[in-house]
Amino acid sequence: MPSITRRTALQLATAAAAGLPRFAIAQADTRPVITIAVQGIANTNTLDNLREQSNVGERTSLMFNERPIDLDYTGDLALRPGLATAWRRIDDATVELSLRPGVKFHNGDEMTAEDVAFRFSPAMAFGDTRPVVNGKTLPVAFSAIIGQSSKQVPAEVPPVARRLWPGLDRVEIVDRHTVRFVNATPDVTIEGRLAAMGSEIVSRRAFEAAATWLDYARKPVGTGPYKVREFTPDTALVLDAHDEYWGGRPPVRTIRLVQVPEVAARINGLLSGQYQFACDIPPDQIQTVEQNAAFEIQGGPILNHRMTTWDMHEPSLRDPRVRQAIGHAIDRQAIIDGLWAGRTRVPAGMQWEFFGDMFIADWKVPAFDPAKARGLLKAAGYKGEPIPYRLLNNYYTNQVATAQVLVEMWRQVGLNMQIQMVENWTQIRAKTSQRGVRDWSAGGTLNDPVGSIVSNFGPNGAAQQAGEYENAEFSRMCVVLETSADRALRRRAFKRMLEIAERDDPAYTILHQNATFTAKRRDIKWQAGPSFAMDFRPGRFAA
Repeated sequence: MPSITRRTALQLATAAAAGLPRFAIAQADTRPVITIAVQGIANTNTLDNLREQSNVGERTSLMFNERPIDLDYTGDLALRPGLATAWRRIDDATVELSLRPGVKFHNGDEMTAEDVAFRFSPAMAFGDTRPVVNGKTLPVAFSAIIGQSSKQVPAEVPPVARRLWPGLDRVEIVDRHTVRFVNATPDVTIEGRLAAMGSEIVSRRAFEAAATWLDYARKPVGTGPYKVREFTPDTALVLDAHDEYWGGRPPVRTIRLVQVPEVAARINGLLSGQYQFACDIPPDQIQTVEQNAAFEIQGGPILNHRMTTWDMHEPSLRDPRVRQAIGHAIDRQAIIDGLWAGRTRVPAGMQWEFFGDMFIADWKVPAFDPAKARGLLKAAGYKGEPIPYRLLNNYYTNQVATAQVLVEMWRQVGLNMQIQMVENWTQIRAKTSQRGVRDWSAGGTLNDPVGSIVSNFGPNGAAQQAGEYENAEFSRMCVVLETSADRALRRRAFKRMLEIAERDDPAYTILHQNATFTAKRRDIKWQAGPSFAMDFRPGRFAA
C-alpha cells in the first residue's frame, strides 16, 4: 500500500471538497441575535391574538403573525397590502381580498383561502356566536367553511372574536387565492378590521395537528418573519428567522424576549450588554440611559388612550354625578408635566385625528374643576364612602405613581379612593360586590371609532361583557356606528356617544395619550412607530 504524504492528503481533501454539492458547505449565519427586556410577554400566557388583546401582545404580534391588510407602522398607520395584495368593495357589506400567492407558513405550507376562511370560522374563532340584526340572532350559515375541528376553544375566545367582528356572517372561498368577507349588515370598517389585532392568519393544518388548543396557542404557526421556537410563560419567548418569508430574508437570526418586571433591572441589563433593547422606560429614566453615548431612546406618544374606568354598579358610583366628579377632579396636565416630562398630551376624548371626517375637532375631556367636582358630590349625596381602586404594579408605565397622584387629587375634592394592589387582570376584572375603579388603556389601530369606544364599551365590548357598564341610548348609537354606511349619520351618533360616555353617564375618563419609550444601543438602526408593536421585518433593522 503506497504511503500517503501530507501533500497527497491535502490534494485528496481538496478534490473531495470540490466534488461535493455546493449546499453541503455550510455558510455561517452572521445575522445578529438580539435580546429584548420587556415588562411582560403575554397577559394570558398564550400567543393567540384573540386572547392576547393587550399592549404586551401587540408588541410581539408582528414578529410571528400577519394580517390580510397591513399598517404603516413607521408612519401614520395607513392601510398597506399585507397577506392580501389588493381588496375591493363588492357592496356595503362585502369585501373581496386577493391573497398573496406563494406565502409560506412556518411549517412550509402555502397559505391559501382555506386557511383564511378557517381562521374566521366557528371552529377557531366564533363558536356558537352569530351576528344580531334588528334584535334577532342570525341562524348558523357557515356553508362556505370547509370542515370543522374537534378542538374546543376557550370560552373567552368567541366573545372577543364577536367584539372585533360583530357583524361578520361568513368568509366565502372564491378560489385558492381569493376570499370574500361577507357581513350580515353594512360595515364601512371591514378593511380596518382586517388590519387590526385579532385578524392574524395561522395555518389550519397546524391548528388541527396540535394536540390541544393550548398547544396551538403557545406555538402558533403563522406567516411572519420570525417563527416561535420556544415560549415559556412569564419568562421568555424565543423566535427564529423564517427564511422563507415572502417579504425577504429577516435581518435578525434570533429574537429573545425576556420578562424583566423591574425598570432598574431592564436598564442595568441594557447598559451592561445583557440586552440590546429595554422596553417601557419611564420618562424620568431617559436621562439615565442617554447620558451614556452608546445608547438612545426611541419612541413617544402612540395611538393609545390611558384612562380610568369603573364598575358603575359599585354602590358609590351608581349616581353618574360621582363619576362626573372623578373626571373634573383630575389635573391631567399636572400628571403629564410631573410624570411624563411633558412628552405626551391630553387627547380630545376617546378619538384620534386619523379618524378623518369622523373626528369631532371641538371635543374636550372634562375640565379640571375641583369646585365643580365638590358640587357634584354634594348633589349626589356622597359622604366619603370608600371606593376600591384595583391596581396592578406598573403594568402600564408610571401606573403606580399615577394612581398615587390621582388618589390625592380625588381626596382633595372629597372622594375616598382606596388602592387595592392585585397581581393580574383576572383579579382586576373579578366579579365581586365591589369592583370600583381600575386602570385601562384603549388602542387606536383601527381608523374609526368602532375600534376604540365601541370595541371597549359597546354592546359587544369588554366593559359590557364584564357587566361594568351599560346605557341603552349609548348601545343604540353603537349599532348605528357599526351598521350604517351614512357617514353623516355615523358622525352624529359618535358625537352623542362621546357626550354620554364622557359627560352624561360616564363610562370612563381619559387621562392622557399613552406613550412608550424603548432604550437601545445607538449603533442598532431601528425606529419605533406610533404603537406598542416592535417591527423587525426586512428593511426595519440593521446592526
